[in-house]
Amino acid sequence: MSTITKQPHAPSRPWTIYVIHHSHTDIGYTERQERIEQYHVDFIRQALKICNTAHTQEHPEWKSFRWTCETFWAVEQFLKEASPDEQEAFQQAVTRGQIELSGTYLNMTELPDFDLLLRNHSKAQQYASSFGHRIDSAMTADINGYSWGYASSLLQNDIEHLFSCIHTHHGMYPLGRKQTPFWWEAPDGGRLLVWNGEHYMFGNELAFCPGALGKYIIKDEFQHNLVEPEHRHNEIAALRINRYLWNLEQETYPYSFVPVMISGLGTDNASPNGEIAEWIAEWNEQHGDRITIKMATLSEFFSALKQEDLSSLPVHQGDWPDWWTDGVASTAMHTQVYRDAQRTLRKVKRLNPGDEVVAPEDLDKAAQALTMYAEHTWGFHSSVYEPWHPQVQMLEVRKQAYAAEASTRAYRALDKALAARNGALLAPGRPLRYEVINTEPAQASLQVAIPLDGWETTIVQKPFELIDESTGASIPYQLSPGRHLITELTLEPDESRILHIRPLQRADEPSPIVTARNNEPIACEGISDIWALPEASYPVVIGDTSIESDFFRIEWALNKGITSWTDKTRSCDLMDAGHKHAPFTPVYEVTSVQGEHTPPEMCAVRSRMGRNRKGSHVERDTGRLVRAKVLDNGSLYALLELTFEVKGLSYYAIHLKMFANQPRVEVSIRLHKDSVWLPENLYVALPFSMGPQAELYVEKAGCFLRPWKDQIPGSCLDYTCAQEGVFWHSPSDREALLVSMTDTPLVQLGSLEHGPRKLHGAQAEGSRPLPYAWLLTNYWETNFKATLGGFYEFRYAVERRSQLDPAEAANALHASTGQFTVHRIR
Repeated sequence: MSTITKQPHAPSRPWTIYVIHHSHTDIGYTERQERIEQYHVDFIRQALKICNTAHTQEHPEWKSFRWTCETFWAVEQFLKEASPDEQEAFQQAVTRGQIELSGTYLNMTELPDFDLLLRNHSKAQQYASSFGHRIDSAMTADINGYSWGYASSLLQNDIEHLFSCIHTHHGMYPLGRKQTPFWWEAPDGGRLLVWNGEHYMFGNELAFCPGALGKYIIKDEFQHNLVEPEHRHNEIAALRINRYLWNLEQETYPYSFVPVMISGLGTDNASPNGEIAEWIAEWNEQHGDRITIKMATLSEFFSALKQEDLSSLPVHQGDWPDWWTDGVASTAMHTQVYRDAQRTLRKVKRLNPGDEVVAPEDLDKAAQALTMYAEHTWGFHSSVYEPWHPQVQMLEVRKQAYAAEASTRAYRALDKALAARNGALLAPGRPLRYEVINTEPAQASLQVAIPLDGWETTIVQKPFELIDESTGASIPYQLSPGRHLITELTLEPDESRILHIRPLQRADEPSPIVTARNNEPIACEGISDIWALPEASYPVVIGDTSIESDFFRIEWALNKGITSWTDKTRSCDLMDAGHKHAPFTPVYEVTSVQGEHTPPEMCAVRSRMGRNRKGSHVERDTGRLVRAKVLDNGSLYALLELTFEVKGLSYYAIHLKMFANQPRVEVSIRLHKDSVWLPENLYVALPFSMGPQAELYVEKAGCFLRPWKDQIPGSCLDYTCAQEGVFWHSPSDREALLVSMTDTPLVQLGSLEHGPRKLHGAQAEGSRPLPYAWLLTNYWETNFKATLGGFYEFRYAVERRSQLDPAEAANALHASTGQFTVHRIR
């Protein structure tokens, strides 16, 4: 290393830089998924070779080398292929502290539920304990946040520290600064020590790795051309390192050390590089008296941090919403399949206590497929630039296949669990008996569709009754226009009922002859286009512009949509007074490009969006209600179709199902999205409220919280990722309004308008979020699916509950969304 002249911006005190060497794991962003797996297996072999040759003094220049396995997934793949000797050598390197295991399994979106978080965070610790080792630290890279329950999951798996490497592209670090520690207090009061760090390849920008100089974060005279002669590498390193440390001093950074992550190549999914240790040794020979650089593991860094007085560190409670989970809405259909599979897997666990029927390995395979879909990489890096490219389409299909695999495995396990509960497969003479089970953690009153095979629908065309075998009594039912049999039950957690259909007429007995009815609402050609007068016998009354039960009254107007949603038992409108869009009204956004629709323009318009998810010249269109039509009405429910016109969609209709005997309305949104290459968003308004004293909660993995209140300072206010949905809770009368979100996880909370984005702590006092379901987006310029075109159905439910606290409301939301399990039995 050549002699470096005195720097114009040099730190005034001695410094230590801890360099944490790792490979950022992106499964599918830079290469095929199985190729990435092959890479990471070999990376560990390379790191192991460097460590072993350093340990045996074959390469003493590598004695300071450290390698941190960013994700345990990579270790897991290595262990599958490693020979016994390699496995033993790996364990020895871990024990010696040359290689470190992070408690992170993969860098995830917020899709996983708490069960999946616990499962994934347990893996590294379980492996470490198998050879007497313990992991105390975890790291994440790239992702921009986590559910509040993420902290609980780490702590429950004996992980004490989290190192977060935020990537601020379309995202942002919290707290108003990076390279700072804090205590993250979990919902149960446990505390996780967090380092809010720099970008995960910042060490490349400081030139710690020869041949892999970065120019992403640091903006200086070298940023536009880093293809320099080798002798300039050290010059750039000295200049940038000194400037960086000097700047930390100007910012009154309190420590004499700072951590920096580094990659062995200038890319994600990069190999280890022994030259980093060599370069650091040369640096320390010349500059170690002022600036010492040490390769370190996460545990070594946190050990150094804990030598400081941490008693004055801030303690932050609440959520850390992930800016990057929005990718899940670019593949909304597969995210819907994922969420259904995740719920189905939870059902299986409730039906399979003690693993008596379904083997643990079968459940684990389904969980693994869920994990691979929920991993943060959402497509190949050129998905928007060249959406037609075979590599783009190949990786897209493979990513989506994880959701399909999870669904297949979860339902196969469910079939096995139900078969063990006297399930009846196809056979002549099957009894018309059905078991209905509540597998959710709260009491629920829900309607159940009794499944009939196509050739059995003739049964319900003749007189019959539906019997509850627990009482022997006949229970009410309603036949839908498609001859589906619907009934309603109230079940406690894990309670089940057995129902059977009892014909009241022999199969060989002829049906009664029906002559012309004098009150027939359908004309002779069979077309139903007359608005039928409400029948007094139906408990749900439908008028020209309203639908009403004993619990709710909903009114609508053409061109406007739903104009009021009245809770009759409380004599109040459930729509927020400050709402801008009516309930379940579609809001479509598109940002045009300047000039022709070329790949560079399609990427450029997106890259300029920053954290807005739309351009400053965004065009927004609100859906207009054009038609209302009654589809069904009976003793248990009425079904209404509201059809809208909105730009970007050739079809958008709401099927609104009002229950007669419960304060519940189920909503099914059916749409056909046009295929558009431009950046788009589609939202659905959820402008509900329970009055000025009620608070909005979001149910997330392992917790429920109040957005804009229970959050880390400086975190994202614009949106969050729900598990089962949202609810409003009124503490004065312990009433709650639940909005279950079966298929779509993203909840938009901030303004839809383009402009500077506010972070938590900057919102006006007394301001409150007005939620939307964020259905679809393709705004990212690299790896989102470029087009959102296709057919979709997304399901929601609005339900009022009484006499419950927020924790009970969160459980009730699970029950509302989870639905009962029903199957045919012998």
